[in-house]
Amino acid sequence: MNTQRTISPEAEPEEIVLDRALRPQRLDDLIGQDRVRENLRILIEAAKGRAEAMEHALFYGPPGLGKTTLAHIIAREMGANIRVTAGPAIERAGDLAAILSNLRQKEVLFIDEIHRLGKVVEEILYPAMEDFALDLVIGQGPGARTVRLSLPHFTVVGATTRLALLSAPLRTRFGAIYRLDFYEQAELEQIVDRAAHALNVPLEADGREEIARRGRGTPRVALRLLRRVRDYAQVRAEGIITGPVADEALALLEIDGRGLDDLDRRILRTIIEKFGGGPVGLETIAASVGEASDTIMDVVEPYLLQLGFISRTPRGRTATRLAYEHLDVPFDHVEQGTLF
Repeated sequence: MNTQRTISPEAEPEEIVLDRALRPQRLDDLIGQDRVRENLRILIEAAKGRAEAMEHALFYGPPGLGKTTLAHIIAREMGANIRVTAGPAIERAGDLAAILSNLRQKEVLFIDEIHRLGKVVEEILYPAMEDFALDLVIGQGPGARTVRLSLPHFTVVGATTRLALLSAPLRTRFGAIYRLDFYEQAELEQIVDRAAHALNVPLEADGREEIARRGRGTPRVALRLLRRVRDYAQVRAEGIITGPVADEALALLEIDGRGLDDLDRRILRTIIEKFGGGPVGLETIAASVGEASDTIMDVVEPYLLQLGFISRTPRGRTATRLAYEHLDVPFDHVEQGTLF
């Protein structure tokens, strides 16, 4: 996946420590995701009232919306430790067995990209989540036998950008499943404002609005834009982020007023100019712009759908009237028919 784009929602390695410092620590500190926050508050308070581990929870949605942050908040609110791993990192059943056997009572096991767990690994996870037991096979051949070890009650928090790729048996073992939605601009403004205070960056209201408007509804993107604009302001504007300064800095990065970068615009122009507005298949679009289809589907497409710039049809992707207007391309009613 291409992570070199300024507006990519994937975390860059050098951002991880800084993002952790800016991450909200408690549910009360969390901005946005109101429905998820209130449901989690009930789950956590109920579990604490019964002195039990919280139910297993699964978060899904586009990257950069706070799935990892919520996992850490759950652990902190429960007063428990958190163990962090990822689906691709657990290659063998023995790897997961080692992690599970070292968990303690009420601990949180966070599995990012949980849809990428192998089938054999999932088979180990099923009884662990449902019965808090670990089934081990000792010996080989006819003399092999199964031993069941009891595990302390713990909480699995899973995160995925591709809910459809999660197997049904694994999905049903989560007691709470929540979708994370893109953030409203007002919410992003609050997030940017809080981060600016933490970074000790002078930020005026119009500068905050410009950054939030182009943050693609994603906190991670908005915070990255804040850091890029901070650098620009430090070099060319005496360190103060105003609306014009933010606009100049983001224009230099080729990020337009709706948060679209060169790749987004190339995809829209490809659909409109090469394929008459669509419909056109995802693989064809990917080949035309030289990007992986997974990148387009997981990173680019969700925001374009959110803006209403593209539409999915049974025959492929189509560009909407809004996309034509954004690119200042005449919209031909005859060619496009009555889809829009």
